[in-house]
Amino acid sequence: MAIPLRQKAADDQAGERREPVRFSAAFAEGAARAADGRKALQAVLARAADVGHPPLPPSVVMDAQLVVSELLTNAIRHAPGPCGVLLELSDAELSVTVWDTSPAEPVLRPRDAGRVGGHGLHLVHVLSHRFATASHALGKQVVARLRVPSDRTQGARPGP
Repeated sequence: MAIPLRQKAADDQAGERREPVRFSAAFAEGAARAADGRKALQAVLARAADVGHPPLPPSVVMDAQLVVSELLTNAIRHAPGPCGVLLELSDAELSVTVWDTSPAEPVLRPRDAGRVGGHGLHLVHVLSHRFATASHALGKQVVARLRVPSDRTQGARPGP
């Protein structure tokens, strides 16, 4: 029986997909630091390497470090109580989720070159290809998704 080329190609690609790799960490009130988010990122990348994911280009790793740092810093500064981070790496993207106990959604402040601080959410928007927030009874989740190049040998920052 002949298998149409189109179907065979789809089957071959599906066979090469790797399972997503997840890493989460929760922090008691006052215990979280931006560096903890970066450590969580290193942990998910190490776990991904252990199960056969190719390494991310340095530009994607640096973008992810900035995104997780900014989102965790916002949770620390603007929400009382515990917070946490969930990182998920798939073949297509790196998802960075930060949760906290404030139901208030983050506010993208107007740009002001003279202002010191308050630019983190703009950076997150620029670096991620998708951004979402979800409020619930116990607080909120903020999710930023960064593209992962299909050819992991590429060092360039993924396009929009």
